[in-house]
Amino acid sequence: MSQGKAPAVEHSLRLFNELKGLGVQIILVSSRRECLRSATIDNLVDVGYHGWTSLILRGADDEHKNIQKFKAEVRKKLINSGYRIWGILGDQWSSIEGLPSAKRTFKLPNPLYYVA
Repeated sequence: MSQGKAPAVEHSLRLFNELKGLGVQIILVSSRRECLRSATIDNLVDVGYHGWTSLILRGADDEHKNIQKFKAEVRKKLINSGYRIWGILGDQWSSIEGLPSAKRTFKLPNPLYYVA
C-alpha cells in the first residue's frame, strides 16, 4: 500500500466513471490508515480514479474500531452532514454491513484476501 502500485479493477473504474459522468458525488472510504494518504491518492489518480469528492481514511482515533464500525460511523457522519448514500461498493462484507445502509450495495469478489 505504501508503494501506491495497485492496479485498477476495470469494472469498478468503469462504474466510477459512469457515476461521475452522471454527476454523482463520490466519497471514497477506506480502512487504510491516514499515514498512507499520499500514496493512496497518487495510486488512485495514476490508475484513473480522479474527480472524487472526498477520501476518508482511518485516523488515530479509529485504530481501535473494527472496520464495520468505522465505516458505519463514517456513513452516519455523512448523512448527518446532508449526504444521501445511494450505494456502497466494497470487496469485504465489513465495508457493506452495518447501519446506516445504502439503497444499493455491491459486493465485489477479492481473490487476494478475505477479512473474516
